[in-house]
Amino acid sequence: MNSQLKRGTLELCVLSVLSRRDCYGYELVNEISDCIHITEGTIYPLMKRLKDDGSITSYLVESREGPPRKYYSITDIGRVKLKEQLDEWNSFYASVNKILEKSI
Repeated sequence: MNSQLKRGTLELCVLSVLSRRDCYGYELVNEISDCIHITEGTIYPLMKRLKDDGSITSYLVESREGPPRKYYSITDIGRVKLKEQLDEWNSFYASVNKILEKSI
């Protein structure tokens, strides 16, 4: 997938996953990379930006398998942002499909 397309939709994907359940970073990477190839290096700067703007928050949970894990959770601000981005995505998707259908 084109890296610019990926970058433009990754925030939407992260917020969407976190709207369903809290995740730690590696778990989030695995869930998204099941559908879109990404690396941890792509996710963590995005998570910092989302945390800085108040869209997500984090908390530590002790782990039996090593050091504590940092879990991420969506905030009310993040839910509003997700709704706005979903509306934009759905509109964009419909517009692109309208153009593509004319090509077939």
